[in-house]
Amino acid sequence: MLLLHPLPAPALRVRAKPAAQRPPPRRRPPRPRATASASAFGVGTSEEDAFTRSSGYLFEEGLSAEGELPTAYDINGIAAVYRRRPLLVLRRSLQIGASFGRWFALRYLDSVNERADDMFEIRAAQLRRILLELGPAFVKIAQAVSSRPDVIPPAYLDELSLLQDRIAPFSTNVAFDIIEKELAMPLDMVFSEISPEPVAAASLGQVYQARLRSNGKLVAVKVQRPGVQAAISLDIFILRFLAGVARKARKLNTDLQAVLDEWASSLFRVNHI
Repeated sequence: MLLLHPLPAPALRVRAKPAAQRPPPRRRPPRPRATASASAFGVGTSEEDAFTRSSGYLFEEGLSAEGELPTAYDINGIAAVYRRRPLLVLRRSLQIGASFGRWFALRYLDSVNERADDMFEIRAAQLRRILLELGPAFVKIAQAVSSRPDVIPPAYLDELSLLQDRIAPFSTNVAFDIIEKELAMPLDMVFSEISPEPVAAASLGQVYQARLRSNGKLVAVKVQRPGVQAAISLDIFILRFLAGVARKARKLNTDLQAVLDEWASSLFRVNHI
């Protein structure tokens, strides 16, 4: 999805279309003139983002699934899609379990070795990295939790607060391809200049600064991370199952699945996933 906004306010959103809806490929034209470097805006671009590195397989699977997923949050529609992809669900479940399993094992060893206090900040930083590697759904949950200083220790709050504004962007080449496919025309026909790297990045997408060729107005171009809808939907499907198991195993009064449904519905609605 792509959003174009006259600066300082936003106005056009772009996201990758499912394969069946994409226009036929066209020969790549020269890019429009690049503007100021993204490093001036505090966005790091030297390394591949953690989600792509650790969970990149969700992109390809996600793009093929997004055409089948409901546009609004509908757990029955999501479940129908992923019940037909058991191997993907299993692979993602194992990744999530292994990531958190290793972390909890280290916390347990710290406690056994009486090093829990010494390792507290290190484990908090490791947890933040795990959340980044697992991707948007987990980052969004952590962002929500980071606003609760009454239940989260200070060291963890400090680390989780970094998830609010320190998200590495995905590939600019991929982002520019999405923009061209969404607009069905080359970049240099729409913009006279565009920032070579994003000026801001978040878990769901990133923003470029560009100037419209038609009237010279400066605009913000928001590009949604490819496959993000499918990745978040898959994680919600898995987490919802685990919430049901946890409630039965621990005999909890709280309906964890209903809480997750409410959060997911808000996430889909507010972020136009």
